[in-house]
Amino acid sequence: MTQYLFTPPSVPSLPIRGLTERFPVNRIFCVGRNYHAHALEMQRPVDKSKDRPFYFTKSPQTLMESGATVAYPPETQNYHYEMEMVVAISKPGFRVAAENAHAIVYGYAAGLDMTRRDLQLLAREAGRPWDLGKDVEQSAVCSEIVPMEGRIVDHGAIALEVNGHTQQSSDVDCLIWNVREIIADLSLFYHLQPGDLIYTGTPERVGAVVPGDQITGRVEGIAEIALTVGQPEGTQ
Repeated sequence: MTQYLFTPPSVPSLPIRGLTERFPVNRIFCVGRNYHAHALEMQRPVDKSKDRPFYFTKSPQTLMESGATVAYPPETQNYHYEMEMVVAISKPGFRVAAENAHAIVYGYAAGLDMTRRDLQLLAREAGRPWDLGKDVEQSAVCSEIVPMEGRIVDHGAIALEVNGHTQQSSDVDCLIWNVREIIADLSLFYHLQPGDLIYTGTPERVGAVVPGDQITGRVEGIAEIALTVGQPEGTQ
């Protein structure tokens, strides 16, 4: 039996609707600028005829379940929400043809990609990696996984409110690259594995939150999500 110098962390996981088993999370991939209106507000328009999707990752240890309270993170003055539909993968896939993408889909969830926007933009302008802006502790918030094996979701309202006021409102059919295209492209770079999550991108009107804010959101026909922004660590 392998002995470790210290106790390794437990496997990050999410509840599965209707099951007692949990969904073990392997990796978290995120698609950048996958709604035209959001790309425009970030001053980086996308031309699908010339561009292809791009990705960043979040550590599985950043995963938080819906309903949590997370501390306002350190070293930022501009902490943003991004509401997203999440795809859960349950079978291996490498160089998956778009028409076969459904075969590795286990289900879907509602997710929040919480972001230190000021640090992300500083990194972007300097041509540096986005890790300090995106791979933030407690920043990959996710609802329960809803089993929908073999199904491709290509439409459905997606929305987010802060303190009861609507901030984001769009439809999954506005994705620049849809679920089939994302899986096909991402699987050219990675051997997708059971337990991988894909955050598919956020609509327009991302914005800042402050301690005490209550975030709620939903993806129609899939799930709802909630998050409370707590006080910064070390403060009362």
